[in-house]
Amino acid sequence: MANNNDFVSQTFRALVETADRKFARARDLQPYGRTQTHCFQKVFKAYMRLWKYQQENRSKLVEAGLNRWEIGEIASRIGQLYFNQYMRTSESRFLVEAYVFYDAILSRRYFEGSKVKDPGVRFKELRFYARFLLVSLILKRSEMVKLLAEKLGALVDDSRAAFRETNFKEWKLVVQEIVRFMNVDTSFTSSKPLRYCAIVDSHPASLPYVVRFHSKKILKFQDALLTSYHRNEVKFAELTLDTYRMLQCLEWEPSGSFYQKRPIEVKENGAMIDHSGTSGVIDMNLATDLTDPSLPSNPRKAILYRPSATHFLAVMATICEELPPESVMLIYLSAPGKASCNNVSQMEISGVSSKTSKEKIVSRISHDKCSTLESHTNGKGDTNEYYGSYLWFGPKGNGGSNNLYPGDIIPFTRKPIFLIIDSDNSHAFKVLHGAEIGERAAIILSPLKSAFKNQLGSGVVHNGSQFTLFLTAPVQAFCQMVGLSPSNTDVDVYNNAESILSTAFSAWEVILCTLTNLDLVWAQVLSDPFLRRLILRFIFCRSVLYLFCSPEEREQYLPVCLPHLPPSVSPSSDVVRSAVISLSNHLNVADCFRFDDT
Repeated sequence: MANNNDFVSQTFRALVETADRKFARARDLQPYGRTQTHCFQKVFKAYMRLWKYQQENRSKLVEAGLNRWEIGEIASRIGQLYFNQYMRTSESRFLVEAYVFYDAILSRRYFEGSKVKDPGVRFKELRFYARFLLVSLILKRSEMVKLLAEKLGALVDDSRAAFRETNFKEWKLVVQEIVRFMNVDTSFTSSKPLRYCAIVDSHPASLPYVVRFHSKKILKFQDALLTSYHRNEVKFAELTLDTYRMLQCLEWEPSGSFYQKRPIEVKENGAMIDHSGTSGVIDMNLATDLTDPSLPSNPRKAILYRPSATHFLAVMATICEELPPESVMLIYLSAPGKASCNNVSQMEISGVSSKTSKEKIVSRISHDKCSTLESHTNGKGDTNEYYGSYLWFGPKGNGGSNNLYPGDIIPFTRKPIFLIIDSDNSHAFKVLHGAEIGERAAIILSPLKSAFKNQLGSGVVHNGSQFTLFLTAPVQAFCQMVGLSPSNTDVDVYNNAESILSTAFSAWEVILCTLTNLDLVWAQVLSDPFLRRLILRFIFCRSVLYLFCSPEEREQYLPVCLPHLPPSVSPSSDVVRSAVISLSNHLNVADCFRFDDT
């Protein structure tokens, strides 16, 4: 019997080593691009085999000394594997599977039951909570996020007391990060989901016009590149508040049984109630309850945290190279801007990793940039027009890999791009319009400054960009701008405000879909629900700020789109202006606006 147990234990350890080795290779792969699915399949197969083996031989393994935390570590690795694949593909089923495994680890208390006084095991438990928090945050499981944050905080405090010789300062910062993120993200608990909800965001009155709309050219939206780089920005792990909001905004909202998942229950002593039956058997049916098979695929998204400019360009080159035919790529950049007199010779393109593939990409970028500079110097004039101002991707210093210039984007206009720049120097990117070298770009540029009724409250900008909030949660951004807080905004009043805006969007959709002179740049993306919603929210944002700010300030406080949208949806048009009037009257803030000036 003992020999049999030894054989089972040795087989198990061999399976663990094989799975961990394959996991390490998969973890080191770049988290963007359309390749490498075969590597995921191999490591997933190895962990499924390991998981099945420990289930079938649980009693023998326990007799041979298997700890519960080791089972939890395997499940945690599988959850991490699923989450990494979600980040590569944006397929919600992978995110849901990660949640299923993490939820099972929590409910079975695999780590909490461990009596091993080993700081290494404690760090595994801390990493589990941090990863589960990130998955729950993206899934908008707010109650679970709150519970996990409390547990993580308590665990960090216990770790500092139990392992005094070990430094847990970084984990204390992680707890502070999630608390700050929760305080900002849940400020309007009554607001509707940021994700695209087919029930809420598809307007019945305008739907027939959207369905019948057809342009000479239709582009599919399948890829996005999202990044933000600000000092002291709200973030959790490597997900900033701005990129989190854009990530949510570019995904489908599940419905149906997703909201009927069992509530989290806690015993009086604080222990979790185990809903899942026999220990070690994870309820895979939970994944079915959390997914909505009727929804289309999410656009694939690459999210970069504090990249250098050269790394950003390398990733953009990879995505552009793999962009399917007749497709458009969305690029979202949120970063501070600076103006300088730098010329081309002062720039460096040397900040990318020394890996061969990236060197080739950057070499290609440099070649494209030189040819672009030559052609535009002979055309529109001084190269400082493209390389004088920039977005600042860096903690300190100027030049080199810290600066992203408008001219850096030009080589990528060989493919269709939908560009959103959210910066106090966004208008420097106006020069891209007309400078494209293949496909005309759809360009949306933020205001240079944020606008608030009470400028003393403008510090709220540190809790995320106002313009990004308008693009992702327009009613929330409106309320924030005029000084309405969650405590003095009734839920029914807020929901009715959402209805007013929904009616306005429906009317604007009809206008856009029936125009005969709509620029092809906008017409070719109007059929996509995500991009159409961004265009509508831009129209709303521009009209609100136009009516809110004095005429002499509007240049700094208004967003810009290029090419221009038609006058029928301009801020001064009756159909757009009337929507802002209705919303402001409903919220009793009409005195904040200059309706008579127009």
